[in-house]
Amino acid sequence: MRVILLALATMSGAAAFAQSELTVYNQGFALVKEHRSLDLKKGMQKVAVEDVAQMIEANSVGIRSLSHPGSFSVLEQNYQYDLIGVTAILNKAVGKEIVFNRVNPDGKKERIVGTLLSAPSNVVSDANGSQGMVWNGMVVRTNDGRILLNPSGEIEVSSIPEGLISKPTLMWLLDSDLAGKNDVELSYLTQGMTWKSDYVLSLDNAGTKGDLKGWVTLTNNSGTAYNEAKLKLLAGDVFRAENFMGGRGGGGAMRDAMAKAETGMAEEQFAEYHLYTLQRPASIRNNEIKQLSLLEGTDIPVNKKLIVDALRGWNTYYPGEGAVGTGPIKPLVLIEFKNDEASHLGMPMPMGTVKVFQRDKSGALQMLGEASIQHTPKNEKLSLPVGRAFDIVAERKRTDFRWLGSSNRGCVEKFEIEVRNRKETSETVHVYERHWGDWKVTDKSDNFDKLDSETIDFVITLKPNEVHKVTYTIETRW
Repeated sequence: MRVILLALATMSGAAAFAQSELTVYNQGFALVKEHRSLDLKKGMQKVAVEDVAQMIEANSVGIRSLSHPGSFSVLEQNYQYDLIGVTAILNKAVGKEIVFNRVNPDGKKERIVGTLLSAPSNVVSDANGSQGMVWNGMVVRTNDGRILLNPSGEIEVSSIPEGLISKPTLMWLLDSDLAGKNDVELSYLTQGMTWKSDYVLSLDNAGTKGDLKGWVTLTNNSGTAYNEAKLKLLAGDVFRAENFMGGRGGGGAMRDAMAKAETGMAEEQFAEYHLYTLQRPASIRNNEIKQLSLLEGTDIPVNKKLIVDALRGWNTYYPGEGAVGTGPIKPLVLIEFKNDEASHLGMPMPMGTVKVFQRDKSGALQMLGEASIQHTPKNEKLSLPVGRAFDIVAERKRTDFRWLGSSNRGCVEKFEIEVRNRKETSETVHVYERHWGDWKVTDKSDNFDKLDSETIDFVITLKPNEVHKVTYTIETRW
């Protein structure tokens, strides 16, 4: 179906903006700041500003004069987003006369004049008064009395229905003290823009060093494009009031000097967040995903850690007649490194996903796994769980259990964890054991480190094809 517009009303508005600045938050919204030029008359007048984001938060809009501060005031603001389109035009044309052109099966052209009774889609109410979008189909009553259901062909309308516009538009009622050109700064929040970090860690064949590349993945679904914009990315957990009623958020003082970079990202500490500024203009199209370089590090010392952790993910557990966490266990593989200058890093890393690769004997990269990280300050360690070990096998069982006294307020347990190394190389394995309540280990086969109030760590080194049993007795009261 094609609609021909015989008359089109145009709307003039503010001049196109000369420059823009975007601050994109990793929570799905952005702060837009634009410099625009208005040609004003003295007194009250209407001004239309086009090319704003279709997902603008209208209650966040701010405007101020740069060339003549305080020379005008905004008396009224309207955000119009009823855009011109086939469906919108036909919905507003219901009950009005249209011209319908079609080709009949015999090849003859027919021109029909009639009244549009129903557009292809309408919002209707059911018996309970609730609304929903349903497909009604097109219904046309011709001037000679026929009723056409879902006719196919070309429709002509005489004019654009009132209220439809070609672009999302801010309409202001201004009262200006001066006539002539006035340069202004327009700012607003918009939904539909977000960014996240993606990292690639490539390890050498030995798995002891790696190169890290960080990317920013920026997604723009806001409904407009930004050409040659100054781009900033804010990393942190910024609170928003429910339904976004708070308007624009406040700023904060810069406390650290901005990192230097000519074409990449410069980073600064901003209030309780981190701000990354691209050191060159960027053009971001609507409905586009763009990747930008964030950081790089080479020859980063990396440590692999194998962990047998039977009760990983448990918040609490009190022993009883039935054992928990027994049976075969595949060790968790952690890749660890420190985000500091000594490791050739030392830049705050926004939350994102890290994909880990390692080179095989031929030098080709193979994927080990991927893990998510939270916002990580510099000088902090990252532990990436990338998978489960294949050739290291563990089996855990409880070999003894008895209650302490008759009140069931305590017990004595004995555990055995057998770890088997089926590799041709030596491996170090951490056996984590977790217990809650008031507990103490009364007997053990190996020494351990107490990591916290709930976790002990047996560190064992296994030769190729070696089997080792860790045993311990624990007394728990609660």
